[in-house]
This record gives sequence, structure tokens and C-alpha cells, in this order.
Amino acid sequence: MDCCKRQGMLRKVLNAAIAVLAAVCWFWLAFHMQGASFTANGLRSLKYFTVLSNLLAGFAAAAWLLRPEARSVYLLKLTAAVSLFITFAVTAGFLGPIFGYRAMYAGANLWFHLLIPLLACAEILFLEDRIYSAGDCLYGTALLIVYGIVYGGNIILNGTGTPPHTNDWYGFARWGIFPAGACIFLGLTVLAYGSARLLAYIQKKRWGKKV
Repeated sequence: MDCCKRQGMLRKVLNAAIAVLAAVCWFWLAFHMQGASFTANGLRSLKYFTVLSNLLAGFAAAAWLLRPEARSVYLLKLTAAVSLFITFAVTAGFLGPIFGYRAMYAGANLWFHLLIPLLACAEILFLEDRIYSAGDCLYGTALLIVYGIVYGGNIILNGTGTPPHTNDWYGFARWGIFPAGACIFLGLTVLAYGSARLLAYIQKKRWGKKV
């Protein structure tokens, strides 16, 4: 079996694994991990960016298995990988120090906060041979921007609330929605685009193609 065939087979296995892991871990987290950090029962778990980014990655992986050459799938996978990188970065750099790394990486959260993000980014870096342009990289920020608008808008309209019924479950507005919360959102958006551009740059170096 030549290198291209091995790479193709590896990518199929990797995408199948991501699709299955995202679905299984969401079911586990939503229905069997009540009381764990950043979990909620059933469909209420969908309020978390972590859950949405991982489910998007699972959907993108399944879509790739069906239509590997489609441009829409190619962009969807970038959006998912960047969103998962944000999940990884926020957990490691913000939530972990505040709430404790043990809680952040317990049970299904180990997969959602660490392992699936690493798998998705590794696929883009080492197995995707089509180079993302600067324009393509804008798609990487899509989920974060939509989520941030809805998250912030809910707090502005309804207030932060009080635990356990808070509307600021990530604590981004603990210093106020303006300017601190808005600056955090802007910083994450810049990080998302920057990470997408970094992925494209590494691909350029790896495959020897112009971005």
C-alpha cells in the first residue's frame, strides 16, 4: 500500500473515530454526568460552546466520509478544528486555573476539552493537503462569532442571573459585559482567526503550496 493510500485510510479511520467519539461523549456527558463541571441535562447541554464545537466536529467528520471532496465540507472541517482549538485554549488557559484542571478533564470532558480537539487539529495539520486561503480562514471564526453574539446578547437582555440559573456559565462577564466581556470576546475572535491562519501557514510549509 503506497503512502497516499495509507494516508487516505488513516484519515477515514480518524474521521470515523471523531464522529463516533463526539456522539458517544455528548450522550455520556448530557445523560450520565449530572453534577460535573459545565454539564447540563439532555438538550440543555447544547448551551455550552464545548458541546457545540465537538458536535460540529463530529458532523464535519461524518460529512467528510460521505463527501470528502466537497468545498463546503472542507470549510466546515476548518470551522470545527478552529472552534475546538478555542475550546482547548479556553479550558487550558482560563477555565482550568479558575475551576481546577481535574474537573475540566474528568470523564467525557477529557475527550471534549483535550483529545478530540487535538485529533481534529492534527488532521488539518498532517492529513489535509488542500491549503486554506486567508478568506477561507474567516470561516474558522463563524461558530465563535455566532455563539458570542447569542451569549452576550442573552446577558444584556436578561442579566447574568444567579447560580444555578446563571446566564454567564463561563464567567466571562464576571468583570462586567462592557468592556471586559466584550474584550474577551474580541480576543477570542482574534485568536480563532489567528489559529486558522497558523494552520494554513503550517500547511503551506508542509505541502510546499502558496497560501
